[in-house]
Amino acid sequence: MQKWLAVVGVGEEGLAGLSPIARALLDQAVVVVGGERHLAMLPVHDRRERLLWSTPIAASLDQVRQRCGQAVCVLASGDPMCYGIGVSLLRQTPITEMTIVPAPSAFSLACARLGWSLTDVETLSLCGRDPNLLHAALYPGAQLLILSADGSTPAVVAERLTQAGFGQSQMTVLERMGGAQEGMVQGIACDWREQHLSDLNTIAVACVPDAETLTFSRLAGLPDAAYHHDGQLTKREVRAVTLAALAPQPGQLL
Repeated sequence: MQKWLAVVGVGEEGLAGLSPIARALLDQAVVVVGGERHLAMLPVHDRRERLLWSTPIAASLDQVRQRCGQAVCVLASGDPMCYGIGVSLLRQTPITEMTIVPAPSAFSLACARLGWSLTDVETLSLCGRDPNLLHAALYPGAQLLILSADGSTPAVVAERLTQAGFGQSQMTVLERMGGAQEGMVQGIACDWREQHLSDLNTIAVACVPDAETLTFSRLAGLPDAAYHHDGQLTKREVRAVTLAALAPQPGQLL
């Protein structure tokens, strides 16, 4: 089957920033799919069918698949394959039927602004996800890049960092990167007070533990203090040897 589904990444500069290939895929489409912000970028006189993402999104994904064979273009933010809609679409449609044209991801743009190496940072998304996911990424010296759900996410991250004993961490909120309204707000997690932030933001965290914070390895052999227990606890050395012998692989449940 020919490629009928195009997924085009759009930056903060809007449709004017599309590459010639991305522009051609959009112009050739008879159905355009996206969120309110992306569909609003289309000209008022554009009479093509528009499909707005639903909540939850599963119904809309089915609607896209039902248009198999038509020229469909999905407008997405940044890189559709970086915590984006491209990953969800590929669960229903093989890549042989799709063309994906990414724009720079929020992570790439943030690294360019901060001078960080993208290969050295820990990345995660808090869009529709539990903020407690942050805890697994915390260690002294870690550089985190976090996709925000909205303008309230930085305050939530600052609170979680402080509760976890990383209140001295440096936070940088990068707003609307790549556009005319791009901005940057910086501060220390434990002193974070900024509330008026764009919903389109990415959070960078340079992790610094408080002086009294106990930090733990990600490997087997954690100290007893890492656990909630009533005193009935297997010896640390036995735990370490047992987990090493089990040698769990990613995704396994033992």
